[in-house]
Amino acid sequence: MTTAKRRFGQNFLVDRNVVDRIVTAVAPRSDETIIEIGSGQGALTARLLEATGRVVAIEFDRELVPFLRTKFARVANLSLLEADALTTDFRKAIAPELRARVVANLPYNIATAILQRLIDQRDCLSEMILMLQREVVDRITAEPSSSDRGYLSVLVEAYCQAEKLFDVPPQAFRPVPKVWSTVVRLRVRAKMAAEVKNEALLWQVVSAGFAQRRKTILNNLRDAPESIQELLQKRGGASIVLCEAGIPPLRRAETLTLEEWAMLVNAIGRNEGLEREVGASRPSRPERFSKFFSFHSTACKPAIYRSSWKHLSG
Repeated sequence: MTTAKRRFGQNFLVDRNVVDRIVTAVAPRSDETIIEIGSGQGALTARLLEATGRVVAIEFDRELVPFLRTKFARVANLSLLEADALTTDFRKAIAPELRARVVANLPYNIATAILQRLIDQRDCLSEMILMLQREVVDRITAEPSSSDRGYLSVLVEAYCQAEKLFDVPPQAFRPVPKVWSTVVRLRVRAKMAAEVKNEALLWQVVSAGFAQRRKTILNNLRDAPESIQELLQKRGGASIVLCEAGIPPLRRAETLTLEEWAMLVNAIGRNEGLEREVGASRPSRPERFSKFFSFHSTACKPAIYRSSWKHLSG
């Protein structure tokens, strides 16, 4: 049996009670396909195979693959892929099925990168049940204004319904890590939780917004990549766009709701001369400006005063 490799961030799940709790949460069906990322020594794989129509196991460690092939040599419903989950096309992996669920005990060192990959390919996924470092789960489920709120929090909220299931102590793994883990369920939404015209731009703008957490959203937009800068300039600059979206420029990224991110992205990407309202409940421009004036920000002064505020024009 192979040992865990630190360079891969491996901590093998060995507690059968935890395995059973995960399988209970998954509730596998005999007519479905489940993707398991990082089979390790096969503890969870074996239990999934007992109740699932088909398991597609993705294992990156080339030393573990022959071990797993031998262990499950007589199992017909296992497709074992020696592959990197960060580059795997999950659509091809589950073919001929169109959708599958993901179950994974993700390595700590690449968990967030894999999660981004899964969200990017969510069209072929219905649900993800993931075991992650507890702090990571706290971040991806963080609400607006929480210090844990970040880039992935926004994306997870946009595309998934998140539910924390249970915590897992370090003693459930070998080698024993220094941190606790949490199992989380992410149900892929049939429709994005906010109306965004350009989803690729959403990813870019949210990433830029959280680039420097101690900076205001205005300053982070001013420091955004060139592709975003070009769009901002077409719209009159960062402060004007924030004003149109009804977002005070002195706020920080972690305070923004998903709906506010959507309004900001749509304002940045709006075609010149084209008005696009985001959601039926979006207030009219006068209402948004009135609300804005009542805040501590001064970026949205009426036009007759704007010349005195040129330093805010992004």
